[in-house]
Amino acid sequence: MTITDIFSNVIELTDERWRHIVREHIEIEPYKERIHEVLSTPDYVKKSKRDADVLLYYKFYSDIFDGKYMLVATKKGLRSFILTCYITDVIKKGKTLWEKN
Repeated sequence: MTITDIFSNVIELTDERWRHIVREHIEIEPYKERIHEVLSTPDYVKKSKRDADVLLYYKFYSDIFDGKYMLVATKKGLRSFILTCYITDVIKKGKTLWEKN
């Protein structure tokens, strides 16, 4: 599956990465269809402090655990792809590349 993000980058979600995500973060499984929304219309996009090629996309959903962010972490490169995805209530510190007005 490929998704175009808010910056017009094409990002891939491979079967291997999806299996990793649901193995490590089982709570995300019902929300797979929302990954597209998080990447294309995020509330925030942050640059990872650990890896300059990793972007963190956040979108708030009031119906996920009474109000949480869905985070999609992507790795930029010749072939950009989703590293992981999980539910959080914390937005990591770091450089903000995009913020919804």
